[in-house]
Amino acid sequence: MPNMHHQHGTGQHDNKIVSLCDHRARHRDESPRGTSPRILRLSPEYDGIELLYANDRHPDKLFSLKVLAWARLDDGSVTALVPWLKKVAPAEALADPLNGRWMGYRLPESEYLFTEAPEHKVQELDAAVAFFGEPSASTDIIPQQIPDTIGTHAVFSSDGFHTISLVEVVSWQLDRHGTVHALVADETRITRTPVLPNDPCLIDAQKKTDFRYFFQHGIANRIKDQDPEALAAIATLAD
Repeated sequence: MPNMHHQHGTGQHDNKIVSLCDHRARHRDESPRGTSPRILRLSPEYDGIELLYANDRHPDKLFSLKVLAWARLDDGSVTALVPWLKKVAPAEALADPLNGRWMGYRLPESEYLFTEAPEHKVQELDAAVAFFGEPSASTDIIPQQIPDTIGTHAVFSSDGFHTISLVEVVSWQLDRHGTVHALVADETRITRTPVLPNDPCLIDAQKKTDFRYFFQHGIANRIKDQDPEALAAIATLAD
C-alpha cells in the first residue's frame, strides 16, 4: 500500500534525492548475497525519524514510514527496521519495484535527508552488544523486547477481508535466532492495565492463522474512520 503513506515531492530538493538514489545503488551493489544477516540488538526510535522510499507508480515522489527501531546486525552494519506488509523488514530489503525501494532517512518536519544510521544509535547499539553479549541460539533466553513506538496495528481477517480486526501491537520481541515478532494482547488473558512489554497476556501476532498485515497508526485510524481511500486499498489487498 505505498500510495497511502505520506508523500514528499522532489521539487527543489532534486539534488538531495539524486544523491540518495546513488547511495542506494552503491549499497545494493556492495551488499553480500546469500543468507540475511542476523539481528543482534535493537534500539527503539524515539525521535520520529522516517524511512523514505520510492516506487515506479509515482516516480516524482518520495513516501515515508516511521522507523520502528535500529538494529545491529552480525555483519557489523546498523540498519532501520519498519513493519512492512507481513513482517518487520530492514531498510535495504524494500527492494520490490511494486512495493517500494528504500532511498534514505528524514528527520521529522525537516528537509534533512541522510543515508547512514545516526551515530548516537550506532554507539548505543555497540555499547549494548558489548554489555549484553550476542544472543545465543543454543539457549531459550529471549534476548530483548521493546515497546512499539509508532502505533503499529496488526490486521486480522478470517473471511477474505469481508470483515477485519485491527489490534494494536504492544511490543516487538527479538528472538534468539535474530528474528523480530509482533506481540499483541490476548484480551481474555489481560489482568492489569496498561499492558506493557513482557506482560504474560502477550501473544505472537504472526503465529495466528488469521493474521494478514501490519499498518502504521495513520492508516489504521483511516480504516477505523472508514475512509474511502483506505477501504479501497483494503479491497485491493483482498484481491
